[in-house]
Amino acid sequence: MKDSISSTLIEQVKKAAAVLRDGGIVAYPTDTIYGLGADIYNDIAVMKVFAVKNRPLSLPLPVLIDDISQLANLVSGQTAFSLALANKFWPGALTIIFNKAPQFEGPLLAGSNKIGVRIPDHEVTRLLIRELGHPITGTSANLHTGEITLTADEVRRQMGSQVDFIIDAGRCPGGKESTIVDITAGPPRILRHGAVPDDAVLAEYYEKGGKR
Repeated sequence: MKDSISSTLIEQVKKAAAVLRDGGIVAYPTDTIYGLGADIYNDIAVMKVFAVKNRPLSLPLPVLIDDISQLANLVSGQTAFSLALANKFWPGALTIIFNKAPQFEGPLLAGSNKIGVRIPDHEVTRLLIRELGHPITGTSANLHTGEITLTADEVRRQMGSQVDFIIDAGRCPGGKESTIVDITAGPPRILRHGAVPDDAVLAEYYEKGGKR
């Protein structure tokens, strides 16, 4: 994967991973918009994300991973359907809401027993997660009521010095946000319409024996 990323950008990613390890927060490009990342196992850093965005503490933060194997420490109750969704649409713009694993706790859950996860279709994002060694928060790099950001400059203008490091990888594609689907009980519930069509998600459910 590193072969397709410039050496300059790889150095930025390494610096960003070091910032995350030290408890900082980082803005990074994704397959949709710029994201705001913290080490999900550092509660103080996660709380910084809420504070910097002025995001209500009642709203959970999604999580980005770079490999399906990382689900084991985050979610419980994986099924043939959940694995089919992940294998078909990841990397990609589908956020899947699972029941959280009993051992996983933290402020990013906002008191919920559920957790939203996806693998982004962006090499820089996945390299950042790999360099850190575990998942990061996957919320948008903007104020809670602010405009989405597609470039490093837009992040700087909106969030200023509150972000400890910004990876500048050019302009993000933009377009539709990720589709969000809750698969924790019964038929899947589409919570946000996005880049992955609703009927594609439902087709996987019925193919795996789900009841209409």
